[in-house]
Amino acid sequence: MPTSSTLTPENAKRFEINRLRAKARQRRQEEEAASSSSSVTNANQKRPLGGMSAGSSSSASKPLKRDSRLGSYFDYDLSKMVNSKGGFLVEDGKEVDADLRARERERERERAMQNVEPAMYLDPSLNPRCKECNTLNIDYTFKKIFGYLVCNKCKDQCPEKYSLLTKTECKEDYLLTDAELRDRELLPHLLKANPHKSTFANMMLFLRCQVEEFAWKKWGSPEALDVEWQRRTEEKKKKKNKKFEDGLKELRKRTREGVWQRRMD
Repeated sequence: MPTSSTLTPENAKRFEINRLRAKARQRRQEEEAASSSSSVTNANQKRPLGGMSAGSSSSASKPLKRDSRLGSYFDYDLSKMVNSKGGFLVEDGKEVDADLRARERERERERAMQNVEPAMYLDPSLNPRCKECNTLNIDYTFKKIFGYLVCNKCKDQCPEKYSLLTKTECKEDYLLTDAELRDRELLPHLLKANPHKSTFANMMLFLRCQVEEFAWKKWGSPEALDVEWQRRTEEKKKKKNKKFEDGLKELRKRTREGVWQRRMD
């Protein structure tokens, strides 16, 4: 090859053209290799772990060694993960519990059915009015579920009549049973989403005045209900004390047996 001192302008021009052509050819080959490797995707439109380009370092193809200082952990291939839209990821082939979703959709449908409001009449005299303030802005959910014509303002002003009670409050304060609370003819109830978890059973809410009316009829009077509540409270306290005393006796017995066994040894 001639030296730079003996190069003619024609030779220098030809060398520069060949160098540019070689660089363009090399760049085109790298782009084709990258496009071919990126086009290989799985069903989730993600590149698999092994789909690395040829231009990457050779160490990337080798799996990383576990670091003993990190303790025990699990390796997951994120390219095989599916977003279940439920707040978590599942792997391919592992479907979300269909029965769980079906129950959740059924509870949503039940809550939606009870919140449907009827149409208003053009004649004001035909529309229902609040029994407390005679306004037209009544709560149609209360009318449909409990059969009471009351507006939101009167509900807030009269909590002793129109406040809502949970199933647990009805059982503990008014001593009602599960069978009585499940009977819609005896005690209508409003369904609300469970605040603890959406997949749990819907929360049942009861109107206070209806619960008190049924409880007075069942126990005879508010005084009789108080007497029965006091009797059950004292009975629970006696059972709790008896259970504590029985456990204490058993502990003393085991202690004596352990001392006697140690003396024998």
